[in-house]
Amino acid sequence: MAFIGIKKGDIIPIPCASVSCWYNYGDSDVVIVFLADATNAYVAGEITYFLLTGPLGHLHAFSLESIAKTYQISPQKAQKLTSNQKGLLLIKLNQEQAETIPKPNEELLNIYTQNINGSLPDVEVNNGGNFTTLKPSKFPFLEQVGLNVSRLVLETNATRAPWYASDPQVVYVVKGSGEVQIVGLQGKLVLNTKVETGQLFVVPKLFMVAISADENGLELISIVTSTRAMMGEMGSKNSVLNTSPSILQVSLNVSSELNQQFIEMMETGTIIVTPVNLH
Repeated sequence: MAFIGIKKGDIIPIPCASVSCWYNYGDSDVVIVFLADATNAYVAGEITYFLLTGPLGHLHAFSLESIAKTYQISPQKAQKLTSNQKGLLLIKLNQEQAETIPKPNEELLNIYTQNINGSLPDVEVNNGGNFTTLKPSKFPFLEQVGLNVSRLVLETNATRAPWYASDPQVVYVVKGSGEVQIVGLQGKLVLNTKVETGQLFVVPKLFMVAISADENGLELISIVTSTRAMMGEMGSKNSVLNTSPSILQVSLNVSSELNQQFIEMMETGTIIVTPVNLH
């Protein structure tokens, strides 16, 4: 078993069926957000956990005779082994117990974890924010869990241009607040709501989403349930609308002047838009 230290902003993939325990050896509270593709779970949409110890653990469910035979101990010791732990999921250690917990192995940090807060952004806009994606090419361990992880930071009143993905997206609001709009396959607005710290929302595959921060700014962590998901942008020079000017004009049914202005804005714009005064 590897003991790995983690800190704010760290991403650590946990492969399916692996065993892990989490211990806060610091002097402040820790919030850990678990995100996973649960479409094949026992209960669709819920992450499937199995526990080894405690009242809900596998050891507790076997007969004392079976445990005694397996570990070659007396039934009395088997009783203690399977029943002494009364904690269900979270337990508080006393000082003596805490001192026996191994210290994290610092040499494993760069192998099993990646700090997304400290990673070089893919897009950075002055007074707008930044966007960072962790892919298997940057963090090979992600391939084992089949996920793509990204972080979006929007400054006050900035906007993330609409985009979609070929696979579902799960988005967690780390801090701040703002507005989320999601458009479905039939061109209908299916969600238009405010989001704030601690909330989570899901974007189905091929649904388009746009996000705007309010005066508090906004920070999001999202996962796409594939390491090779295809992303489609509506803004910037990489926009899926960036096609032949004549095709774009007839598709939008606008004047050549407005069409050219639209093309120029895509060519010079980015996926993060700074606050503007509309007129």
